[in-house]
Amino acid sequence: MSTPPSHSSASEPAAEIAVIGGSGFYSFLDDVEEVEVDTPFGAPSDRIALGVLGDRRVAFLPRHGRDHRFPPHRIPYRANMWALRSLGVRRVLAPSAVGSLVPAHGPGTLVVPDQLVDRTSGRAQTYYDEGGAVHVSFADPYCPAGRRTAVATARDAGWEPVDGGSLVVIEGPRFSTRAESRWYAAQGWTLVGMTGHPEAVLARELALCYTPLCLVTDLDAGVEEGEGVTMEEVLRVFAANIDRLRGLVADLVQALPAERDCPCPNVLDGMKLPLELP
Repeated sequence: MSTPPSHSSASEPAAEIAVIGGSGFYSFLDDVEEVEVDTPFGAPSDRIALGVLGDRRVAFLPRHGRDHRFPPHRIPYRANMWALRSLGVRRVLAPSAVGSLVPAHGPGTLVVPDQLVDRTSGRAQTYYDEGGAVHVSFADPYCPAGRRTAVATARDAGWEPVDGGSLVVIEGPRFSTRAESRWYAAQGWTLVGMTGHPEAVLARELALCYTPLCLVTDLDAGVEEGEGVTMEEVLRVFAANIDRLRGLVADLVQALPAERDCPCPNVLDGMKLPLELP
């Protein structure tokens, strides 16, 4: 374990791409070095693994901590994203388990959503809460280039990904009631999860590219009759698909273009920020 390697704009970053994930992603990097990173927002969820995939320098951060000690509403989201940027990361891939609000998108379906709905409460969701207002565009919450590459890479790997959809993020840690689930579905929303917000908006506030990879593990309560969602079911389906998802993430890391040809790097242009970004 070590402190983060020093770097500047004129030197190589410690990592250029980050993966924020959970079980199954702890050992997919080569030449791994673990670092601790301090931030103005406290410590991130865990030590960050730095390594390589092919010719790309990659960081891996366990979203919930290695021992899964952080429930969704307690994850130190601000520290996590700040720590990754401080290491040089400018692109974030975010695989996660989600419930489906659409019966056609059953367990095992890969969805790359294009919209987000926030139904959380009480989570710190901005870096700019002091020193002056900073209003960041969030109409399209995900990196368009990252999404296109993810969908194309998944198809090349034999998936049949769903291109687009709305992810509603709930506070957790409980699952939805049947009434809530039916209400979400009635709005035309596609997926329900607990960790996609504020990750995405914090990435945007740091001018990072953020690309979600949502693996459906269950049909949410209310979509069809039954006992409702259980933690056992979620873990079982995720475990059955983790090797395939991990392979997709590795392929996607290689497929991302060398240059960021998207709006994300310029989202803060012309704004007076109340703090200096790492």
